[in-house]
Amino acid sequence: MTEPIFWLAVSLVLVAVCLAAVLVAAIPAFMELARAARSAEKLFDTLGRELPPTLEAIRLTGLEISDLTDDISQGVESAGNVVKQVDQGIAAAKRQVQEAKVTTRSVFAGVKAAWQTWNRPSRKPSRLPPSQFSPPPERSLQERREQAKES
Repeated sequence: MTEPIFWLAVSLVLVAVCLAAVLVAAIPAFMELARAARSAEKLFDTLGRELPPTLEAIRLTGLEISDLTDDISQGVESAGNVVKQVDQGIAAAKRQVQEAKVTTRSVFAGVKAAWQTWNRPSRKPSRLPPSQFSPPPERSLQERREQAKES
């Protein structure tokens, strides 16, 4: 047991056996790792081919949605303007109806007064002929001043 070369040789054999065991156990793991690397490479190739057109389609869809949003905003604004115009038209129509109502009442009142005047029995003028007309008596200046003060 004192032979160091013997123990060195035994140690080297044991290390070689352990290394062989580790390599035997690691070979399937390395093969699986190589298969996973090939799968990842295929995935990256597919993504490299498919992703740019997909991203371009998504970008174009975003632009179309933006355009549609602008069109809808313009449509809503236009509809708001139409509603304002309709509201102004209704207000103008109300004013015209009120004016027509007042005018109609005035016309009917005028027609009614004309009808009553037309159908009223006529009165004969009670004027005196010029020969029977007597001028008012002449008043003195003092009487006129007194009457003006009273008024």
